[in-house]
Amino acid sequence: MTSVIIGVVAIVLIVSVALLLTGSRFRGFSLGGGKLSKDREAAVKEANKRLAQNPNDPEALYTVASAYFDEQNWDKAMRNYEILTDHIASNHQIKGIDNFEVFLRYGISSRKLNMLDQAYKGFSVARGYRQDNFEVNFELGILEFDRKNYEKAVQLLQNARVQDPDNPAVLRCLGHALFRLKKPKEAMNFIRKAIDLAPDDKESLYTLAECYHEANQVEQALRVFNHLRADPVMGPNSCLIAGTIHLDTRQYEAAIQDFEIGLRHTNIKADILVELRYRLATTLIKINEIAKAIPYLKLIQSENSSYKDVNVLLSKYIELNANRNLQVFLMAPSADFIALCRKIVMTYYPRAKVKILNISVTKSDWADILAEVDTFKWQDLIMFRFIRTQGSIGELVVRDFHSHLKEVKAGKGICLTVGAYSEEAKRYTEARLIDLIEKDKLQIILNNLNQKGA
Repeated sequence: MTSVIIGVVAIVLIVSVALLLTGSRFRGFSLGGGKLSKDREAAVKEANKRLAQNPNDPEALYTVASAYFDEQNWDKAMRNYEILTDHIASNHQIKGIDNFEVFLRYGISSRKLNMLDQAYKGFSVARGYRQDNFEVNFELGILEFDRKNYEKAVQLLQNARVQDPDNPAVLRCLGHALFRLKKPKEAMNFIRKAIDLAPDDKESLYTLAECYHEANQVEQALRVFNHLRADPVMGPNSCLIAGTIHLDTRQYEAAIQDFEIGLRHTNIKADILVELRYRLATTLIKINEIAKAIPYLKLIQSENSSYKDVNVLLSKYIELNANRNLQVFLMAPSADFIALCRKIVMTYYPRAKVKILNISVTKSDWADILAEVDTFKWQDLIMFRFIRTQGSIGELVVRDFHSHLKEVKAGKGICLTVGAYSEEAKRYTEARLIDLIEKDKLQIILNNLNQKGA
């Protein structure tokens, strides 16, 4: 079914991990935020004096920006690097300043502050200086992924992987990007490697299951989705897809279990919650558990009355739930349906002697019962046709019934449906011995069966 969205929070975590792994590549970068050395402290003090006299002194700005960056004071570092980028744009090369480092650190500081447009600008310019740099390719790849530019993300992340083939964050994002590009078999190779390096990454495990599903490896997909059903974050989605797989393969009891487990979670996203309820209700209907399905449909209707066909389903199944015989007529297995039809035939003519001679079933569409009926006034062969549909019955069905009457030499035909007959069907029977029984009359017959205890 369907794909999970990687949130911004997850992306930030990935980037943070990558920087922890690769932070030593930056000159003078101290993740510990320790105090500056005496020499560095003196240099910063001197730089601040120079900036007091000339706020645009490039070398002083560079010294101060580097100090703020080492201290992880991202706001001040970003503002000083931003001024430096303007200087570089004007002068191209300033003595003692590494242009690549300025734009890279400007990008990192901006990304730390969630200023993603500025971060994108910084990393893009930095890549113009060094296209084979791991940090630049990785950071840009993450940003392109966040912008849903998955082709570009894959290209950049592949470049980053050349420098660090086993970096879990790169493998993870590369796999997710390939999945978004509808390349599940390629994606699963990278995601599996990422999971091997970070087994607690449930989001990647979920996406791996989606890859299996889209690659038609259903058993593998179900194993992973089942494993994730209890997870507080990925559980509802996993239950929804696992249940849908079971539903599509007519494993209704397994599907119901999946949907029920999903609904036990708390803090379920609204779109997942409503779909879990809807699919649980429609699955319960398939196994004739209408009374259990109706409360879920009512919940959906109260929160979103226009959701799919909920109003139609409620109208239909509330009526069915109130009339057990009507429910059997429309939905029960063939054996129960035939048993009900026999009862109708045996009681259709009051105080008559009835002998059933033959029963034939055409798929699940209708059943024909031929009966010998003996009353005080007459005796004849009567053919009954019971049509299991709530739709419109056309002339062709009635013509077929009339042909069958002539074959068995029945004196009269009675055609019963919960639906209605078309005008053409009614005109066809006007000069023929066929009675057409529609929904209202059939419901009276079914209600009488309840009263008689038949």
